[in-house]
Amino acid sequence: MPTADSSPHNSVYTAFSQGRRVAHGRYDDIARALAAAVAATPADVPAPWLVFDDATGAPIDTPPLPQDAARLKAARAGRAAISAAQALAKADECSPAPRAAGRPRLGVVAREVTLLPRHWEWLSVQPGGASAALRRLIDKARKDNKSADSRRAASERSYKFMSAIAGDQPQFEEAARALFAGDAVRFAGHVADWPPDVRTYLMQLAEAAFLADEAQGLPQ
Repeated sequence: MPTADSSPHNSVYTAFSQGRRVAHGRYDDIARALAAAVAATPADVPAPWLVFDDATGAPIDTPPLPQDAARLKAARAGRAAISAAQALAKADECSPAPRAAGRPRLGVVAREVTLLPRHWEWLSVQPGGASAALRRLIDKARKDNKSADSRRAASERSYKFMSAIAGDQPQFEEAARALFAGDAVRFAGHVADWPPDVRTYLMQLAEAAFLADEAQGLPQ
């Protein structure tokens, strides 16, 4: 299985099967739990697993079954070897030019920004120039909107999860409207009859969606 360094799956995940939470942890933990479930019932086809990223609420690829893991590992190794050979060949063709001495870039990325003339006029007289002024404005906006951004992110990850696993549950549409309206009481009522494990995980994902600036909590 992929290691923590090489795997694209570097978050923490939760797996569900038939509405029940069956595993939680790193991607390797989910893979081991799936292998154990298959080994426990070798004569039966395991029920489908749905795996979700705790950070985004989005479904991800379920780990391969044990009988498929070796084949996929060999295929990945072959692709990696080809990519490494191509990279070496390209490096031989064009070696990088020596870096000029001077002030380090500090991670600054140049991209096009389109503004009206009055915006450029205002930026041109700001201390440090237009780029420095834009960075200050963005940093201030990020700070001022931190709570709103957190609520929006929580709503989006909650909706991703509930859409993937609970689209056929009663009052799904009503729950979605309450989620984006920030109505914790109505939301909790609409999901009350959903499978307990699904409801518990959804409440965890959605908690920040209902937090006001004064950190008002989600009703249990």
